[in-house]
Amino acid sequence: MSEPETEFTVVIPKLGLTMTEATILEWHKREGEAVQKGEVLFTLENEKSTLEIEAPASGILHILAQAGETVPVLGAIGRLVSTEAGGQPSEAPPAPAAAGASPAAGPWAVTPARPAPAPAAAASGGPLRASPKARALARQRGVSLASVAGTGPRGMIIAEDVPAAPAPLRASPVARKMAAEASLDLTAVPGTGPRGMVMRRDIERALTEPAPAAVAAPPAKPLPLTGLRGIIAERLSAGWRERPQVTLTTDADATNLVSARQQMLAETGEKIAYDAFLVKCVARALTEHPALNARLGPSGIELLAEINVGVAVDTDRGLLVPVVRDAPRLSLRQVQAQLQTLADRARAGRSLPDDLAGGTFTVTNLGMYEIDAFTPIINPPECAILGVGRIVARPVGLNGQVVLRDMLTLSLSFDHRLVDGGPAARFLQRVKQWIERPFALFAE
Repeated sequence: MSEPETEFTVVIPKLGLTMTEATILEWHKREGEAVQKGEVLFTLENEKSTLEIEAPASGILHILAQAGETVPVLGAIGRLVSTEAGGQPSEAPPAPAAAGASPAAGPWAVTPARPAPAPAAAASGGPLRASPKARALARQRGVSLASVAGTGPRGMIIAEDVPAAPAPLRASPVARKMAAEASLDLTAVPGTGPRGMVMRRDIERALTEPAPAAVAAPPAKPLPLTGLRGIIAERLSAGWRERPQVTLTTDADATNLVSARQQMLAETGEKIAYDAFLVKCVARALTEHPALNARLGPSGIELLAEINVGVAVDTDRGLLVPVVRDAPRLSLRQVQAQLQTLADRARAGRSLPDDLAGGTFTVTNLGMYEIDAFTPIINPPECAILGVGRIVARPVGLNGQVVLRDMLTLSLSFDHRLVDGGPAARFLQRVKQWIERPFALFAE
């Protein structure tokens, strides 16, 4: 008599109010392998982040959706089958159902075969894409990911793609000496000796035979406008079309800001990022000018009770905006700690759903790229966004003399439907004043 079975369905979890689907990047367990509750079972990617999901129960894994498939939220992607005796794997899962079959027969279609992958860096022409587990394996094995072919979504390298450490190049001493004298790359010479060893005759042949004609590289494939890139395109396009956006610029004297940051580092050893100072300055100004902390609701302009300042972060996956919540109530040190944690998670592709939701105002800083001024696009449904340029020494008039001061350009874009130029200008002026007297922020 067989043992009774307990079956748990593995589904795509709903990780945010706006999440509708996610892509399975990789399974950390194989078909038929035993899984313990709490072990990392698979990695998923949604429009905002990459997350490792733990097993909801112990059992034998039967995979219903393969790595690379995009599945709706709460859609079944696997089963965990266990027996009371904890014994043997159950039978293999049923074959995928044909179109129109009932849900009981299995709702998953056969995944079409994919073409041979190209190295992840070359496939897109952009930054190399690899899962956290793949990067860790590559470091352990001393493998360069730049030459690894990715089989994950959009060419992402997953753990199964990372090969073992490459075998050492085999070549005779004479062949090595000849190759060095001729500046010949030994790795490009086929070896005809024992177990593929490169011999003297192989070097002589490589030096006398004409080099093969260069083959033109195929044109790069266009980068699909999907996932996070698609979300960014959709939101910013809507923001530009729907909002009569106006941008105001002003210069702030950041000499005291630079001095305050340097003094804090010298006296306490704490390195506070300029973004933390900017969040505090903006939060203070928003408490005094609430018209900029607003949005357009169904019944009109809504002034928001909370002040949640988002800070744009440049990541390998695109631009993300983690949110510092209730910023006026936080000290400068608390803002710095939150910003560091939020930015680290965003760059690692591990942002939590709440990290990126609920912003009421955004700060975007391009100063590290030697940008002075720019026109930031409002992040819907917010009313305004502050663009921050670099801090640079410039000659300015002060007390009847021309002196060098650390200057900073601020660019405020605002929705003219919600606020007029006068209130927006007064808000920007107040931000400038807080930047020019930052020592008041230390009083908290």
